[in-house]
Order: sequence, then C-alpha cells, then structure tokens
Amino acid sequence: MYTSLLDNILADSFFSPMRTVYVVSDSQLEEIKRKQRQEELDNLEASRKRLEETYQSRIKIIHERENELKEELKSLAPAEKKTEFSAEETEKCAVET
Repeated sequence: MYTSLLDNILADSFFSPMRTVYVVSDSQLEEIKRKQRQEELDNLEASRKRLEETYQSRIKIIHERENELKEELKSLAPAEKKTEFSAEETEKCAVET
C-alpha cells in the first residue's frame, strides 16, 4: 500500500524521539569548548596524580619486601655455611678413620 508524505511525517513525529536543537553564538561555543578542554585537562592531571601515588605506594611495598628478604638471607646464610661445614667435617672424619 502506498502512503503519503503527510502520513510518513505524522508517523515519524509520534514514534521517533524528539530532537532538541540548541543555537549558540560563536563566543558561547568557544566558551563551551574551553570548559570541556579544561575539564579534560583537570581529569588527566587528577588521573596522573592517582597513578603516581599508586606507583610510589607499590615501590615502597617492593622495597620493604626486598629488605625483608635480604634480612632473611643474611640470617640463613650462616646456617647454610654451618651445615656445609658439618657435612665436610663428617666426610673428613669418615675418610680419616
């Protein structure tokens, strides 16, 4: 069935969402763009600051863990040497007798 142009216009206006059009001057448009760019810049700076704080926090945790492991290694090193000497001494005793 063939529909008229008027039928199409009426059908579209009832079922399609209304579109709002804003008319602004060039100076207003420039001000809107400036505000948007400033917001984007502020967001980027805040994001960078959060990333730097997180990075510094992680670095601190890694350094602390490194120091813990170094201390554990220092405390384990003499025990390992003693164990090695004991094994060597045992072998010497076995060879000498």
